[in-house]
Amino acid sequence: MSDFNKQAELQQERFTFAGTGEVFSFTTLQEPPEGFEDQAPYVLALVKLDEGPLVTAQLTDLDGPVDIGDRVEMVTRKLTTEGGKGMIVYGYKFRKVLSRV
Repeated sequence: MSDFNKQAELQQERFTFAGTGEVFSFTTLQEPPEGFEDQAPYVLALVKLDEGPLVTAQLTDLDGPVDIGDRVEMVTRKLTTEGGKGMIVYGYKFRKVLSRV
């Protein structure tokens, strides 16, 4: 292991994100990558988390148009089904923040 890798490993720190942020940029994919054809068209966004970092994620549960600056929250959703036995793979997506009444 190089000295650089050792230093990087020592500097790692666990951090928990709140899972909320805002739409920084987005596009609608009409021709998705292989394995995601059944989900097209779908919205892919850059989400600026409240803590600062940008993450790329699919937007889900959309009932209307998406705007830059929309508040979003992370949710767990099905990403794909793999193999002959149909193993379901889950991951994160984002949806517009639901109003809390």
